Amino acid sequence: MAAATASAIGVFARGSGASAPATSIRGEAYRYATDGVYAYNAVRVVAEGVGWDAVTLFVAAPALLVAAGFIARGSVRGRLAALGILGYFAYQYLMYAVFWALGPLFPLFVLLFPLSLVGIAWLWSTVDAETLAAHADGFPRRSLIAFGFLAAALLLAMWVPRISTGLSGDLAGAGLLGTPTLSVQALDLGLVVPLALATALLVWRRRPAGHLLAALFSVKAVTMAGAILAMLLSAWMVEGSLEVVPFAIFLGVTVFAGWLAVGVLRSVH
Repeated sequence: MAAATASAIGVFARGSGASAPATSIRGEAYRYATDGVYAYNAVRVVAEGVGWDAVTLFVAAPALLVAAGFIARGSVRGRLAALGILGYFAYQYLMYAVFWALGPLFPLFVLLFPLSLVGIAWLWSTVDAETLAAHADGFPRRSLIAFGFLAAALLLAMWVPRISTGLSGDLAGAGLLGTPTLSVQALDLGLVVPLALATALLVWRRRPAGHLLAALFSVKAVTMAGAILAMLLSAWMVEGSLEVVPFAIFLGVTVFAGWLAVGVLRSVH
């Protein structure tokens, strides 16, 4: 409910869309929102955030409630689905806590991401990974290995050039948008890439923990890729132009990750 509340406020209290020009302490010119719950953030950032919040409000939060119902009945599939959804929440609200300009939702962000991590730890402790692996039927092992390595490679290909661009002094090209550093890139390369590689390697080596990581990674991937699609669409509505290539890439990722997540959950007996 806390995530639904935070995302609802983000969607419905986003402000009028009014903005003003600013220059960051690093000399980058940008426009920032002057009102709404996400005031003082770059206009592009607010647009993307509203799209992300919409996916959380209308997809991720209801999915977690459904999973909770299955967990209450002792469902292992419900636990595995909830692992991935909580992984999505942990990433989202850690990002919000360290990236958004200080605002009224900051205490809620700081509450949500550690609670999500606690939920992941608890769910992990309730599943016997060895029994799960021993009874898996139709587990998409090869596809998961390929997806883990490809996801890591995609993020590296996306972000390493942008980091290099920023370090060269081209702040606009790096997309800092008034912020002092590249928080998204730091979290993707520091958290998501290791998660993708760990999932691929553990599944490859047939370790029982690989089944749990596969559920967490695949469900998180489909929700996160879907959120990125919504972010691009929301930015399109504000800016009037759609980034076609990233949209096509993440549409493909969403579909493939969804197929993988279904395969992982269906393999549980």
